[in-house]
Amino acid sequence: MSELGFDRPDNYTFIVHLAGDWKLSGKLPEAGEVQKQLESGTKAAKMAFDAQGLTGWDSGLLTFLLKVIEYCDANNIHIDKEGLPQGVQRLLDLATAVPERKGARREAKRVPFFAGVGESAIAFWQSAKEMIAFIGEATIAFVMMLTGRARFRSHDLFLTMQESGAQALPIVSLITLLVGLILAFVGAIQLKMFGAQIYVADIVGIAMVRVMGAIMTGIIMAGRTGASFAAQLGTMQTNEEIDALQTLGISPMEFLVLPRMLALMLMMPLLCVYADLMGILGGFIVGVGMLDITPMQYYHQTKAAVNLTNVGIGLFHSAVFGVLVALSGCLRGMQCGRSASAVGEAATSAVVTAIVSIISATAIITFSCEVLGI
Repeated sequence: MSELGFDRPDNYTFIVHLAGDWKLSGKLPEAGEVQKQLESGTKAAKMAFDAQGLTGWDSGLLTFLLKVIEYCDANNIHIDKEGLPQGVQRLLDLATAVPERKGARREAKRVPFFAGVGESAIAFWQSAKEMIAFIGEATIAFVMMLTGRARFRSHDLFLTMQESGAQALPIVSLITLLVGLILAFVGAIQLKMFGAQIYVADIVGIAMVRVMGAIMTGIIMAGRTGASFAAQLGTMQTNEEIDALQTLGISPMEFLVLPRMLALMLMMPLLCVYADLMGILGGFIVGVGMLDITPMQYYHQTKAAVNLTNVGIGLFHSAVFGVLVALSGCLRGMQCGRSASAVGEAATSAVVTAIVSIISATAIITFSCEVLGI
């Protein structure tokens, strides 16, 4: 345990006795105690230290001494460091060799409310312009691909298709199967009251095929693949690999973004169809296992309820979501800063942007289908 003592051998000398274990792991005395003792009597002209009883020390002791030295320098009190251990003296000399530059410390500044609103509005407008410019560049790259002028490696496209397609099947299977189970449970609770349990097949089939399968797949891919895209491109931005591509005259939009966008556009409809089947299977398990519906009854009811219009709307949802997830991940990755923390922020921002875009697109498509009567 650290101990602190004081002594005044004469009116001009003040001695600080340091004893015990002065480490950050224990409770250290405050430098303000020395200040109180100095101000309680005749003003001292010299301060000395007695560290004979010191059994251990680390940076906690140095922090304490630096605060005491700072106070003494401000009050013209001479410091005698001879009584301190040699290691402490060397570290203090090193710490005080170069004076601190004024303004080097970051001071907490309170931003006025309207100034904060203005800065947020400017940042939002700047972000919106960057997003529109990125979408425009991606569109140009896609058109160039259709005309055969885009430059990217087909190997990258197939690798990304595998990573965002086949490797995503386990998590898509689990989530959509559980969603189908949940929809069937919720619907069964109400339909049992009217003896209409058979219509659980209609609820699960239409909901999964029309929108829920695409939404759940999109959200899964936003958290899995969109964040991966942002982390990959963010790391390349940090390592200046994207700058190297531009120096070589290779467009990062064609070489990096286009293969990822194409891969998700192609894989998302296939994953959506698979998710629809897994969701219907979840409803089938509840209907057959708990509601006394025969397998053939459930099959025929689902077949009668689900039509090609619902399937087409779901596939359209999934294709749009694939583009949104890819653009969100690549956009945040290309906007990433030059630090390790910026990569994590880019991945987080990519997931948030993709999910918000998915929900917004779902609302727009649903409203449009209602207006068109489909």
